[in-house]
Amino acid sequence: MGRTFKVGKGPLTLIIMLLAGGVAGSALGHMLATYLPVLDNFTTIGIKQTTFNLNFLQLSFGLTMSLGPVTALGFFLGFLVYNRL
Repeated sequence: MGRTFKVGKGPLTLIIMLLAGGVAGSALGHMLATYLPVLDNFTTIGIKQTTFNLNFLQLSFGLTMSLGPVTALGFFLGFLVYNRL
């Protein structure tokens, strides 16, 4: 007999849904930008890569995100799907 898993509404599910919506929206926005140039209006936000060098340890951290109109719509649709679970 197979196991069945119930999808919960935890924070990991929300993150996965938002990432999936953002990736799908970004891909769709790049594809449609050849027909509608207004969709190619991407803004980059975040923290540029920073490096801490302690002579014995080097740490690097950075996080940036390109956000466009269809990407934002993808995030919104991912959130709606999450609420429907």
